[in-house]
Amino acid sequence: MTNTPSSSHPKGLYVLYSTEMWERFNFYGMRAMLSLFLVNALAFKQTEASILYGGFLGLSYLTTMMGGFVSDRFLGNRNCIIIGGLVMAIGQLCLFGSANTFQGNIDLANGLMWLGLLFLILGNGFFKPNISSMVGQLYPKGDNRLDAAFTIFYMGINTGAFLGMLICPWLGDVKVDGVRNLDAFKWGFLAAGIAMLIGTVSFYFLKNKYIVKPNGEPVGEAPKFNEVSNEELESEKAVFSNKSILITLAIFFSLILGFHQLSLSAEANPIKDWIYPIIYAAGISLAFLIMTDRALTPIERNRIWVMYIIAFFVIFFWAAYEQAGSSLTFIADQQTDLHFLGFELPPSSVQNANSFFIILLAFPFSWIWIRLSKKGIEPNSPAKQAIGLLLLAIGYLIIALQVKDLGTGKLGVVWLFIMYLFHTMGELCLSPIGLSLVSKLAPKRFSSLLMGVWFLANAAGYALAGTLGALLPPVDSGQGTALNFPSFLGFEIHNLYEFFMVFVIMAGIAAVLLYTLANGPLKRMMHGIR
Repeated sequence: MTNTPSSSHPKGLYVLYSTEMWERFNFYGMRAMLSLFLVNALAFKQTEASILYGGFLGLSYLTTMMGGFVSDRFLGNRNCIIIGGLVMAIGQLCLFGSANTFQGNIDLANGLMWLGLLFLILGNGFFKPNISSMVGQLYPKGDNRLDAAFTIFYMGINTGAFLGMLICPWLGDVKVDGVRNLDAFKWGFLAAGIAMLIGTVSFYFLKNKYIVKPNGEPVGEAPKFNEVSNEELESEKAVFSNKSILITLAIFFSLILGFHQLSLSAEANPIKDWIYPIIYAAGISLAFLIMTDRALTPIERNRIWVMYIIAFFVIFFWAAYEQAGSSLTFIADQQTDLHFLGFELPPSSVQNANSFFIILLAFPFSWIWIRLSKKGIEPNSPAKQAIGLLLLAIGYLIIALQVKDLGTGKLGVVWLFIMYLFHTMGELCLSPIGLSLVSKLAPKRFSSLLMGVWFLANAAGYALAGTLGALLPPVDSGQGTALNFPSFLGFEIHNLYEFFMVFVIMAGIAAVLLYTLANGPLKRMMHGIR
């Protein structure tokens, strides 16, 4: 039964909005500069930087399963958010140290870079699933404000991303007379770390007053299994047999070896050859484990299957979307005229158009869903996500047509902005709707873990983004040097048009298939949830 919506959202939503805003400032501000820092300061090749970038993002979301599990069984959402925030702040300070020492000690700088990324990966794993899970807990079951709430929360994510990608590149990605000032990278990383500390401290002081359920009960506290009856305790636990756990481990390690063999190439890379297979194997094997929970009802099992089917398609969205921080940033740096409204933009700031459009369009999209719902013509959640994939494909098609006959000229930066506009509309149809859908479909005992599983689709998408980003064809230096063109599924990628068309075809096919499923089997398997 659907509850009658209140005229406003709980104040706790805006505390979570603010906390997530500062965390995303930290994460996206760093992300905007990472690939350029690796190539220009630490002397990575572009392909190596793309693969590391994909591996870093993938592991950042792979660890959300760990954070979800620790929260559900031991620490609770609140404690995990505080731990995650502090650990990420330490990670940014390590990157600051790397950017501060690379000119004098490249080995120390590389070590600090790897350590910083490790802390960011672990911190994000604790932080990300728990703050998203808390949004759903602020509302009673069946409250039809939930899609709108996650869209508002999503605007907080992108407000932070906008500020991070505005301030950090302007501080850290600095060019003087066309020459990049490599010493400036450290200030961008430092700004990201300060933002993370602000978000964590503000959450700590505001959580008890505002982050509560409609009845005043605190949201996200550590589980207190000793205070409930044995019957209640058992209803909150997953029931896995030792046999299921052993089979899951066997599947996990077998898939790692299988994906490892598929990823091997002439040029060995430990991230591509081992980290990516671990990410892909984790999602598949965890699906088996969750489905063996003997306490699952048939309806719960169907709904979890829906989440996994949709998550598979979401992988292709993020694989295309997350070119922003790698291949699209390299294109902005090397093959784009960055003059806009009398200013020359830092290359790493161009991707910030996405965050600007999110802030501009989040409330209109929230209003559209409510209006369509009142008229009885609102698409269900899987259909909305299919529309998001289609909009992403259209964005890449527009930019592909612009570069088709570009030759040795430079792309106008406005075309990247137009592409990001379509990507943003696609993201608003897909990502906040997916977060809301997990809150609707997940059994209570799996709420944070399944939020982590949902982010695992992001992880797999980011890993695939690293692989696809490495397909960016080399730029002709004009010195007659022979070019080695990358290949994909047996086809060489010779130019930007062919590179962009990979994403047009991939996202377009995924959109059509998901939309077909959304109005057929997935609709039935959700058992009344939209």
